[in-house]
Amino acid sequence: MDIHFIVQFFESHQAVLWLATIVLDLGSALLLYYLFGKQGLYATIVISLLLANVQGPKLTEIFGMQTSMGVILYSSIYFATDLLSERYGKREATRAVMIGFCVSVIILLMTSVSLLYLPSTVPSTASFAQSIHAATATLFNYSPRFVLGSLLAYLISQRVDVYVFHYIKARTQGRHLWLRNNLSTLISQALDTVIYGLVVWWGVVDLEVAMALALSKYFFKVLIALIDTPFIYLARNWNVKDRDWVG
Repeated sequence: MDIHFIVQFFESHQAVLWLATIVLDLGSALLLYYLFGKQGLYATIVISLLLANVQGPKLTEIFGMQTSMGVILYSSIYFATDLLSERYGKREATRAVMIGFCVSVIILLMTSVSLLYLPSTVPSTASFAQSIHAATATLFNYSPRFVLGSLLAYLISQRVDVYVFHYIKARTQGRHLWLRNNLSTLISQALDTVIYGLVVWWGVVDLEVAMALALSKYFFKVLIALIDTPFIYLARNWNVKDRDWVG
């Protein structure tokens, strides 16, 4: 198939591209889980955080509403956390959340340090080095508000997600996976969205605009939570073991 046709198709059908991206993201998480067990789910969280930090500021429009790649690429984090909760328990899910938090801190720290390095002045590469430095600064020159907001929103919302998931599981005696998967994600995502909107946007824009931005992002988070439900049902029934790939 002509690659140009595919590119043109997705450029003209952004909603289809959005859905395909979600399926690809969740499908990749399933593959890592199938191949590596719970370590694959840890890897899923790290990969999603890396992608969200690199591509998060990229804004686009889906269904006529503005959203960011960070929202789209965050989908598999909650999926991985809920699957860890379901298959391995609260302790492993909480461990994954804290791994993700530490990864986020390291990403923010190391990308900030990288900006302290001046671009090369060697004549043959100076122009290229300067353009790359400028592009990197655009992506990684985080404001203190962004750092505080993103870390705070992630840590609080993810811990709440694990708590609510297991609270509902206990109250329903292990039944209704769809309920705890969706409700825990929707509550924690709402908290994530409000914290991020208040810390990062309020003050840059007025409160009404900050909450409007948060609401449009939450709409997509709700859709993603619904889409990942069949994926977690599929993965729950797999007889997956933490395989030894050595030897």
